Amino acid sequence: MTGPVIAPAVAQPDARAALHRLRAEVAKAVVGQDAVVTGLVIALLCRGHVLLEGVPGVAKTLLVRTVATALDLESKRVQFTPDLMPGDVTGSLVFDPHTAAFTFREGPVFTNLLLADEINRTPPKTQSALLEVMEERQVSVEGERRPLPEPFIVAATQNPIEYEGTYPLPEAQLDRFLLKLTVPLPSRDEELGVLRAHHAGFDPRDLRAVGVRPVATAADLAAAREAVRAVHVAEPVLGYIVDLCRATRVAPALELGASPRGATGLLATAKAWSWLAGRDHVTPDDVKAVARPTLRHRLRLRPEVELEGMTVDAVLDAVLATVPTPR
Repeated sequence: MTGPVIAPAVAQPDARAALHRLRAEVAKAVVGQDAVVTGLVIALLCRGHVLLEGVPGVAKTLLVRTVATALDLESKRVQFTPDLMPGDVTGSLVFDPHTAAFTFREGPVFTNLLLADEINRTPPKTQSALLEVMEERQVSVEGERRPLPEPFIVAATQNPIEYEGTYPLPEAQLDRFLLKLTVPLPSRDEELGVLRAHHAGFDPRDLRAVGVRPVATAADLAAAREAVRAVHVAEPVLGYIVDLCRATRVAPALELGASPRGATGLLATAKAWSWLAGRDHVTPDDVKAVARPTLRHRLRLRPEVELEGMTVDAVLDAVLATVPTPR
């Protein structure tokens, strides 16, 4: 997935222009991750959650912190470990000896952008607590519901190469993520840029020092969400989205295809992509542009196919090549 190209002749509302300034702002601290930044913006526009996958050291944590700073949003980070308890994430009741009463101490989920670092290193019980928060956007303790701030999304990371001591996310939880974004290794020139920045004294813990500042606000994001909801989708394009998802369910290489939630997710991300590109309607190419990050984590390969080296993205490429595109 690469960023949509904006035609100079297309007028942009203030909210769209503000979100496009985000890339340049993030690039002050993070080199060469435009596609992942676009994915995070799409997730925010769709009120969806993101799973970031990449080897250690590709700036996943820095990326999320920088996006939050550039959007003037609050961000918190949780390092998921095998001994992490649900209350460590959602919050819990704490006895106050001064008042002889229990008071609720908010957990790190009470933020706008939660970075769940190495989510697959925590047991299913804690994963399930986070799943409820992601789905309900609230925390329930002792029968009292406490809504989370708006906006709220989870950006979870997982390491694709270390499986020892991990608890793989079940399909039900994977399906709750709107997007799965692969964070690639930088090119040689990009990696040279990283070294030059560090040689010059760049401190990834001090974003203000490199000039990262808010270029968009929660109000811009709210206005953008309203505009995305108004993007038109013609009936043939709706049918194309359904046909793509149904094709994954009968693909010989897959034992699990995209669910109807996957189809609604693909509709939402295609509308956001189209709006970012300056259009008021979704084209089949918009659907194709976001199909891989929206669907790849919802599909499961047959074991014998996986042993042969087949990948989910390759299956999606085949589906996109065979399902007829509406004219």
